[in-house]
Amino acid sequence: MNQKPFRTRAAGGRAACLALAGALLAAGYAGQASAASSDGCAGGGFTVLGLSAPQDRTIAANALGTGEVIAVRGKYVQFEIDKKTFGIFNYRLTGAPNPLDLTAGRPTSVFDSKLPNHRGLVLTSDVELRLKEDGLVILREGPGLTMKVQAKDCASGGLFQMEPERDDQTRTLFTHILAAEAFYFDNGNFRRREGETVPYKDTTIVVPSRINFGNSFSHKFVGRDSPQVAERLDEPGCSNQIATRSGPKTVLHCGRVSRWMVASGGRMGQVMGEDAVEVAPPSTLCVRKCQARNRVRGRALVLGFPFPVPVDQRLKPDFPAK
Repeated sequence: MNQKPFRTRAAGGRAACLALAGALLAAGYAGQASAASSDGCAGGGFTVLGLSAPQDRTIAANALGTGEVIAVRGKYVQFEIDKKTFGIFNYRLTGAPNPLDLTAGRPTSVFDSKLPNHRGLVLTSDVELRLKEDGLVILREGPGLTMKVQAKDCASGGLFQMEPERDDQTRTLFTHILAAEAFYFDNGNFRRREGETVPYKDTTIVVPSRINFGNSFSHKFVGRDSPQVAERLDEPGCSNQIATRSGPKTVLHCGRVSRWMVASGGRMGQVMGEDAVEVAPPSTLCVRKCQARNRVRGRALVLGFPFPVPVDQRLKPDFPAK
């Protein structure tokens, strides 16, 4: 494999961005989600293209192999990255033993795919790879486009985020499809307290509604999509009547798919476990040199989720009618 030292660009923009991302991952962050206890990452670490931590490398495009994807393998997390788009396939938790395990020790598929629509743009450059302890940062460019993926090899917490950057500064459509054994649901624990003012760190916050994803066999398995400068698109073909404190509300969200318009420099993250069901503010509106928020450190109210998830909270149908 033709490997070169991690390159530094003259303008310093990409290198600084990756350096910041690596620092955040090392500190226990992925996107804006607070990390779970470091116990959840014990022994974690990814192997990518035959390389494991510590690595700061630029890997030549002609050294990426003949397959269409880059395999990412960790102790707790595994997935594949499409080389041309940096779309994600087969994101799964391995079920490896851990005190913060969400899977009941069972290998668990989470997402079939998380795919960006680049509208014809393709990634073609060398791949910049940073592996540090349990963290991964990987970046690739093409004419008019940059894509970055960050991940943590942990059993729970803020585990994943992907970020598009386009020269034309337009938004990118992301389509998330859950694995067949998972489903989105409107969390009844949040609906029952929606609108209440509750403590948050040194201030207060109003309880919002919350859409999570879960499954039917792991009573700790729960997650959520975590957007930053991104907007979820309503799905008119997936209309659900959800009971709220003020009466029924229509929620236009499918059971296995969600679609997001993500700003250039915005992010789509993934949060798992307790962090996915705490009452915390949304991510800040930031697209450049973004800093992760301070850790909550137990100062947010955790509302949890019902298990098994009641049928009337599960969003339907799985996909919009064609």
